[in-house]
Amino acid sequence: MSRTRVDETSSIQNHLPMLKLFDSSLRLCAVPLSLATVWITVTNNQDNTSYGTLRYSNFSGLKYMVYVSALCTCYAIVAAACSWVKYVVTKAWIFFISDQIVAYIIITSIAATMEIYYLAYNGAKEDSWSQACSSYGKFCRKVKLALILHMITFGCFFFLAVISAFRAFSVFDPPSVNSQDVLED
Repeated sequence: MSRTRVDETSSIQNHLPMLKLFDSSLRLCAVPLSLATVWITVTNNQDNTSYGTLRYSNFSGLKYMVYVSALCTCYAIVAAACSWVKYVVTKAWIFFISDQIVAYIIITSIAATMEIYYLAYNGAKEDSWSQACSSYGKFCRKVKLALILHMITFGCFFFLAVISAFRAFSVFDPPSVNSQDVLED
């Protein structure tokens, strides 16, 4: 028994409200995660009597993560609001492209922050850089926490990118299969 195109269309239409709710929930879930990342990173500083004060503003990668997290917060709020506006919802390509861009930007900031964390934790003995986490343990723990929250935010946007891709491409018919090709297989 084969399913007809009408059955597939009605099945997709029945799942759209649930998908829309999940989409909005993920967007709204990304907001506090991004805000927490910004707050933890911006308030992160530690003073050491031997080496001085270390702040997030000393590292361009951490500043970049703060900017990206702020952008994610703003985008998630606007996109969640727009996902309930009928005119914008019909423009699935807008969400598809913007969700992809935000997910890729988050990945770049994760990479930059992971590099900083790796160098602070392990050092680079070939370049005469000693590890900093032994002297600035609290600072490193906060960077690690902010990085974990940022990765969870990326997880939200990864699933949002998949959902928006489904919504953008589900309006197209599947490729037609020639009946002779099916019989030959």
